[in-house]
This record gives sequence, structure tokens and C-alpha cells, in this order.
Amino acid sequence: MDHKIYLDSAATTQMDESVFQAMIPYLRDEYGNPSSIYDLGVDSAEALARARRQIAGVLACDPSSIYFTSGGTESDNWALIGTAQLCRENGRDIITSKLEHHAILHTCQYLESRGYDVTYLDVDELGIIKIEQLIKALRTDTILVSIMAANNEIGTLEPIQQIGKILRGHSAFFHTDAVQAFGQIPIHPRELGIDLLSASGHKFHGPKGCGFLYMRENLMLPSFLHGGKQENGRRAGTENVASIVGMGIAAELCAKKMFMVSEKKRKLRDYMIRRIENEIPYTHLNGSRKQRLPGNVNLSFQYINGETAVLMLDEEGICCSSGSACTSGQTEPSHVLESIGLDPDTAKGTLRFTLGERTTREEIDYTVEKIKKVVKDLRGANKSLSAKVIERE
Repeated sequence: MDHKIYLDSAATTQMDESVFQAMIPYLRDEYGNPSSIYDLGVDSAEALARARRQIAGVLACDPSSIYFTSGGTESDNWALIGTAQLCRENGRDIITSKLEHHAILHTCQYLESRGYDVTYLDVDELGIIKIEQLIKALRTDTILVSIMAANNEIGTLEPIQQIGKILRGHSAFFHTDAVQAFGQIPIHPRELGIDLLSASGHKFHGPKGCGFLYMRENLMLPSFLHGGKQENGRRAGTENVASIVGMGIAAELCAKKMFMVSEKKRKLRDYMIRRIENEIPYTHLNGSRKQRLPGNVNLSFQYINGETAVLMLDEEGICCSSGSACTSGQTEPSHVLESIGLDPDTAKGTLRFTLGERTTREEIDYTVEKIKKVVKDLRGANKSLSAKVIERE
């Protein structure tokens, strides 16, 4: 293969060329501050309004519900801390799950240190939250339920619609971290009963360093950043106009191509999983086989080290990961794999491949062959591995 095979789209995605071209004028000629009242500033303000409409169109919501941020982490923090501040007189109970992104888990830990109660729901072996546990955990003083739409490591889709229905008769707000899901699966907050939704531009072929928080109409979270009156007085700081313009274009493009691209990735995903399961013994698929993001392939290979395998595959021109990019380099298995009950030794041999819209079957075939070689070499080097296992290779 004469080019890099990029199979780590969950970490970040390649910026679309049309996104890049749309950003250029706002990096060079259209440099006005959108808060200024002269033409150059007004042009930038109109660009922000257009991007707001583009993103709102994907979510089927009012543009006034979209607030621009620096990315998913800020959006998650704002949703959780803002709700805690808004509702502190009504209750101090928050519900989330054990496999959330660290932007949620660490923020929950911060809130616990400030006197809030947090319930961390268990998940089953597929990574799906236990609905009956959610119902049991709900209290009269529960102010927020935060469950991700799709897991960033194992790709499992959570029952967001079902959660929304459960919460319709409750006063608690419903937040979903949709960083991995936005642009890949349809999400319409009004229909699903979602009050708050986080997303990040670089996960759907936009630029890094920008994202947004959807905030349901008439929900007024307090400001997270204090200073000027940007973002309707809710998020201070001069907006990153060029990146927001790019994110708006990227959102619009993803929406137009969503069903076609998702179907393509789904077929390649299933083909890749099938080949690996049939051709490499002692392999375990993590996450749901069906209730899964279209391009996610997360597998644990017994008797190997995932980090070592990632480096060896990189030498073969293949980019993948051993887990979330946010936890890369840690020696212990991820909290996600732990939460689904995977034993530590097996978890350490985990590889995550996340396909992009440009991924081809030829690239998948090449990758599978290289995985087979890497796994065989690593297992052969494992002196504690029995000859019987090596023989089966």
C-alpha cells in the first residue's frame, strides 16, 4: 500500500477540502470581529449566523439553541456544571454511566467534591446502560441525567430515545454527549427529549478547537465563561469565526451524505469484523454487534499488547489505536473495557479501528493481513504462551 491507511476517525477526522476552502477568507480577508458594528464585523457575524443555521438544520432545532464552544470537553463541562449551578436549590443528584468520556466522568468527580451526589450506572457486557437501574436511581431531587449517545471506544449506541421517554415525566434535564454520534447517526433533540447535547467539529471533518452545545429553547444555563456578551451573553470570548464557519459547512455536508456514508462504513465494518473473527483465533469483539456506530471495529486479541501492536501497524502504514485518544499511553486497560467486564489481560490486547468515509475494501484487506502478521509475531514472542496457541495460528 503506497499511502497511509487512516483507521482512527474516532480520534479525529481529515478536514474536508470544501471546509478548508470555506475557512480561508475568514483567516485572511474577512478578519472582522463579529461583535463590531461596521461592515467587516457584520460580515463575520453573518457567517456565524449561517453556521448556526447549518448545525441547527442537522439537529432539526432552532438556531438560537446552538452555542459555539471550543469543543466537546467545554460543552460537556458547561452542560454539567451549568445545570448544577442552575438547579442547586432544587436538588444535588446527578446520574451518568460508568463508560462516559472523561470529560463527563471527571466533571462529575469535580461536582462530587462540591457536595453533589453522582450515581454511575452499570452497563451490560455490550456496553448498554441498564434501564431498570436508571429508573431505580431517579430521585425527586435528580437534576440531570447525562448519558452519551455513542461510546467513543467500543462504538455502542445507547438507548437515548428510551431514556428521553422515561425523563419526560421527570424534572431532571437530559444531556447527551454526542461527540461520536453527531454526523454519523440522525439525532433530533426535540423528538428524543434531549435538553442538552455536546458535539465537536473535528469528529465530523471540521476543524479542531471548536464545537457546540445545543441548549433547548427556554433553558437558560448560566454563563460558563465570563467577560463579554458573545453568544447571546452566555459564553464570553471572541468567537473562532473561521473554525465555526468550517464546522457549519462540515455539519451540512455530513447531513447530506449521512445515510450513504453510514451504509458504506457499516458494510466494511461487518466485513472487517467477519474476516478477523474467522481468520485470527482468540479474538473478542467488544460492544454490540448491531447497536453500533457504522465505522467502529473494537477487538481484543488475547496474548498480545495493544500499544505494541499499534506501533507495529504504524510501521506498516496503518493508523489505529488501542483505545480512546484521550487515554493513549496509559498502562492500565480503559474504564470502558473494565465496565463491560473484560478481564485485564484480554483488555490489554485491544485494538480500535474506526473507518472513515474514504476507507476502501482494499485498505481493509491490507489491514487484516497486517493484523494477522502482527498478532502472530507478538504471540510468537510471548514466551508464556503455550505452543498449542501458536500452532493454531
